[in-house]
Amino acid sequence: MSFEDLVARQSGVVSLAQAAAHGYSADRVHRRVREGRWRRLHPGVVLVGGHRLTDEGRVRAAWLWAGERAVICGAAAARWQGLLASGPTVVDVTVPAALHRRPRRGVRFRRRDLPGEDVTVLRGVRVTRPGLTALETAVAVPDGSAFLDRALQRHVPFDEVYRAYCRSVGSWHSAGTLLIAAADRADSAAERLVVRLLRGAGIGGWVLGHPFGPWRIDLAFPDAKVAVEIDGWAWHVDQDRFANDRRKGNALVRAGWVVLRFTWHDLTKTPHSVVAQIVAALAAAA
Repeated sequence: MSFEDLVARQSGVVSLAQAAAHGYSADRVHRRVREGRWRRLHPGVVLVGGHRLTDEGRVRAAWLWAGERAVICGAAAARWQGLLASGPTVVDVTVPAALHRRPRRGVRFRRRDLPGEDVTVLRGVRVTRPGLTALETAVAVPDGSAFLDRALQRHVPFDEVYRAYCRSVGSWHSAGTLLIAAADRADSAAERLVVRLLRGAGIGGWVLGHPFGPWRIDLAFPDAKVAVEIDGWAWHVDQDRFANDRRKGNALVRAGWVVLRFTWHDLTKTPHSVVAQIVAALAAAA
């Protein structure tokens, strides 16, 4: 790759090491900076003349300066991955806990050792994977719940965000609240999907939110005593909800109900199997 191609690929931002690999000595680079032809962004990182400093350029410059072991995170990673339309004024960078480097204006460090599952390489830059990126950004931006909703709808599956949460639990005190709120909305969408499947199959006789003791059954066929429970995401995050869900299931079985449990994966990947199991349970009850 020529130096011109490299510069174009990296939005005008290059490191001294990259320039040297293409025949530009450090003295030559420094001279161009002194002459005002190039711009120094960070130690060892410059913006080549003729290029405007963009969000992408600021992120890449921060990463080149922080080093190859660094990982772009938070809202800067969200911008890099297309989860945000514009970049933050400060680029957050995760660096190994043992790395001692003073941050600079426009760059903020988080010292921690990330699991490999939370790191990926995109366009030559190490960034947090979308699950952790969405979680960290939701905590940081003003309207975090709306951002997380958009991310889940367009960019990243809920289970990836949930796994990232489990790996970083304790690091973000408000993350659990946001995740439960998003999970509740995901659970509602799952119930709507079940209804659509049943209507499409011509199956009637069901009731949403059917009361049973102190609980409500997600979707019930009261006459046949068949209960359909959706194992959504909220109970993964909220242990009290998980335990209460299990108590409800046990009480239903003791009362003579047939309990069918489905996940979002079941509803979206094997909908015909879901319908077939419900039909079989209703036939057996009849």
